[in-house]
Amino acid sequence: MAQSMMLYWGSGSPPCWRVMIALEEKMLQGYKHKHLSFDKNEHKCEEVKALNPRVQLPTFKHGDIVVNESFAACLYLESAFKSQGSRLIPDDPAEQALVYQRMFETNNLQQKMSFYEWYVPEEERHESTLKRNKESLITELKLWEGYLEKMGKGSYLAGKNFTMADVVCFPVIAYFPRLHCPRERCPRLMEYYEMLKDRRSIKASWPLEWLETPEGPDTFKNL
Repeated sequence: MAQSMMLYWGSGSPPCWRVMIALEEKMLQGYKHKHLSFDKNEHKCEEVKALNPRVQLPTFKHGDIVVNESFAACLYLESAFKSQGSRLIPDDPAEQALVYQRMFETNNLQQKMSFYEWYVPEEERHESTLKRNKESLITELKLWEGYLEKMGKGSYLAGKNFTMADVVCFPVIAYFPRLHCPRERCPRLMEYYEMLKDRRSIKASWPLEWLETPEGPDTFKNL
């Protein structure tokens, strides 16, 4: 079944990484894939354009089905292979609601992380803008710290079991230790990262350049 799948992906991209984790969790190893370089604009190749009008990664194809948004691809894999590998969406409506809530809240964390520095145009990098972005990210981190505190030590994002919330959010959280966020700023998130970083599906899909260069720049050292 995995042989009829094709994933176009870029290393270090949280959206790409989460789809790869989902594929591993659903025991779909052996899928076809093509690694494309963002730096070289390889993701704008004709193969991707033919499948994805937004010309973005990930681009995922299973038989005649094309799913290009990472959340949609992850949910598709869980639905299509529900009885295979890890169950990532619980049946209980209350548990399911929390999984979906944390999944979609990940967009807030990723956006505020990105706008902390990377996506601010050079001409807009005024002290007031950077200060506002920093405060926004710190406020967001406090929310996630509170979520994990409420779940209890050793818990995942939506409870005692690994779920789609973790598949979706871990690739974003992993950037904080990599970019030298002070541990005291988000101790619960750091514990969560340590708990999950050696999980089989995560290790199997670890970003290539992170293997070569385990530590990134000190972007978050002053958070």
